[in-house]
Amino acid sequence: MAVSSCSSPKLLSISSFSSSSFECRSDPDYSGGSARFEKPRISARVMGTTTASFSGVSSLIFRFPPNFVRQLSTKARRNCSNIGVAQIVAASWSNSSGSGSNSAAAAASGSAAAAAPAIPAPALPVDIVTGDEVAVVDGLNVQLEALKDMKKEASFLSSDGSLTIHAGERLGRGIVTDAITTPVVNTSAYFFKKTAELIDFKEKRHTSFEYGRYGNPTTVVLEEKISALEGAESTVIMASGMCASTVLLLALVPAGGHIVTTTDCYRKTRIFIETVLPKMGITATVIDPADMEGLESALNNHKVSLFFTESPTNPFLRCVDIKLVSELCHRKGALVCIDGTFATPLNQKALSLGADLVLHSATKFIGGHNDVLAGCISGSEKLVTQVRNLHHVLGGTLNANAAYLIIRGMKTLHLRVQQQNSTALRMAKILEAHPKVKRVHYPGLPSHPEHHIATKQMTGFGGVVSFEVDGDLVTTIKFIDALKIPYIAPSFGGCESIVDQPAIMSYWDLSQSERLKYGIMDNLVRFSFGVEDFEDLKTDVLQALDSI
Repeated sequence: MAVSSCSSPKLLSISSFSSSSFECRSDPDYSGGSARFEKPRISARVMGTTTASFSGVSSLIFRFPPNFVRQLSTKARRNCSNIGVAQIVAASWSNSSGSGSNSAAAAASGSAAAAAPAIPAPALPVDIVTGDEVAVVDGLNVQLEALKDMKKEASFLSSDGSLTIHAGERLGRGIVTDAITTPVVNTSAYFFKKTAELIDFKEKRHTSFEYGRYGNPTTVVLEEKISALEGAESTVIMASGMCASTVLLLALVPAGGHIVTTTDCYRKTRIFIETVLPKMGITATVIDPADMEGLESALNNHKVSLFFTESPTNPFLRCVDIKLVSELCHRKGALVCIDGTFATPLNQKALSLGADLVLHSATKFIGGHNDVLAGCISGSEKLVTQVRNLHHVLGGTLNANAAYLIIRGMKTLHLRVQQQNSTALRMAKILEAHPKVKRVHYPGLPSHPEHHIATKQMTGFGGVVSFEVDGDLVTTIKFIDALKIPYIAPSFGGCESIVDQPAIMSYWDLSQSERLKYGIMDNLVRFSFGVEDFEDLKTDVLQALDSI
């Protein structure tokens, strides 16, 4: 870009672009004629006085200061990480003749423009506003503002599949860029141009994240995408699913409080409930997932703050009647949180069934590629804010690179889950009929104790199947070692199939008798089906069973 010397520090020579001005493409209309979706507005505040809005902008002329490329590139690297120079709109004014001060400015500069290609620029900062995105340019200090009310862009999307791709991003993210993909904003802190702006932030007149532990533009996109899928007012994302569980329990259960949970659950959650919460005087009632009488008894005999369980559970895939549980708990003023990690937001909508909060280990199906750790909590703005405030104190922040990986992973969530649902159900039926398998645990089978509940509240039954091999610990080890496709590993929900023997993977520190107290038998296998071809997986499982 050729830059001429100018009398004003904010002049740009565009002689190298001949007589054409920069063209700002008009925004596409995705509404299909419907009033449900509003196109973003583009406005330019000139000289700090008049704001001209253009709904059908044909062209915009951009003015940049001297050394723009070098200086803004430096600022872009410093403040916006991967947002390239060409992706940041720095300033604009309209060459349209229909607006007050703009028309006056154009008329005043008419003769000068005929003699020289330089276009005079306003002396004060100029804002470019696109939808809910604002880039404020003062010199070259780029700040991201107005990162709120970003759910509107998804109002024209009617399916979960479309939401996984576009929610939180299309015309709604708080990052000014023309890039299709969400940029990764790698920064630990956010600066304020003047102390007055800092005071405005403290008094809630100015929007900023202030510090990396309190938020990040990239992670906000992820939170908005998950909120759209869950139908939630708000979502908070954390560094792991276990982090989300512990922070939620600490935030919502008061000292001396009481919780109700279920017998079948992730072991580390049970350890936290049994060993850490009692130090704060918090007690727990543990019931079978189907024991509604036990739940009612606990609600009548204790001041229960929270009912917390997984549905389906780990590893036996038990299901709770979320609607019934919510009705019982709400009568007594207790909150309900469902860990829906095994279900995913596509197979089950816990909030719409009555739960107050839904939690996920985003490490699993949501991330879906076995390459990132994260956890999330979705629900009402009020409850999530309580959790978020404690999260800001305790830490456990998800970094922007991890958030980007999950955003990318979610683009195929609906495709992956559809494949995994299908494969798991077909394999569960094959395993149940196999002579070397004693029992299969899968909510999609009529033999499952909560099959009637699962069919009522789930649209798919997930990609994980647990089953008991007809044999002992050694026989089960032989079966697992004979498998060629799945990895022997913890976790589940990724593209790659994963298999584990819970007695060894999660409970090996306990004796056999202690494991049996939790129902963990030596012959139990948990198989997470990936997105490999069904016939290949079927062949592999059958040959491994034939080997024992």
